[in-house]
Amino acid sequence: MARKKKSKAKRRPLWRRGLRLVLRGGLLLCLILLAWITLYAVVPPPTTPYMISENRRVGNVVQVWRPMEEISPHLARAVVAAEDANFCLHAGFDMDAIRAAIAEGARRGGSTISQQTVKNAFLWQGRSWARKALEAVMTPVMEVIWTKRRVLEVYLNIIEFDEGVFGAEAAAQHYFGVSAADLSPTQSARLAAVLPNPQERSASSPSASLRQRAASIADGAATIRADGRDACFAN
Repeated sequence: MARKKKSKAKRRPLWRRGLRLVLRGGLLLCLILLAWITLYAVVPPPTTPYMISENRRVGNVVQVWRPMEEISPHLARAVVAAEDANFCLHAGFDMDAIRAAIAEGARRGGSTISQQTVKNAFLWQGRSWARKALEAVMTPVMEVIWTKRRVLEVYLNIIEFDEGVFGAEAAAQHYFGVSAADLSPTQSARLAAVLPNPQERSASSPSASLRQRAASIADGAATIRADGRDACFAN
């Protein structure tokens, strides 16, 4: 009997054994990602893949974690106005923005703050299909586990505002010599205006176009405050 079982095992097709390994590997990856996302719901990310990459490239990066209570609400609203005005209204994907991005091609991005948080906190930079697929899977999972306020808190602490300068606190000190809690509406709008190309823009020495963009962002921040689109993260 033992020989028959062994013989059957030997006759099992190679593709079936390979498929089983792939499925087990996929399940293990899903469990790891789920645990990682759940951990970051309560623990500040100690670093990110992009920070590690930039640290190797430029030699040093600066980042100081600050809880949402210690970040100016002006900055929170300005970043949402600049990057994802419907942040409180969607569940991770803004379909209207995605359709607009498709219509306008490379001139416009369609990623939400939730998608950018997943990309920056867990994944690598670039436009590969593998990264986009992981981002598409992880974003709704994060939205279920995290609050919107937590998503924005993590985003504001890990996003790059200048070469090697990550997070609201480091950016506020770097550009204006103040803490993130003390950023004014104008300073907040200028910080938001350097996104998504912080290495090519300066919040402290803004060009005419950046000043114009910052003014537009300030108006947008006032609008989302007035119409309640900051309700999911406001103090």
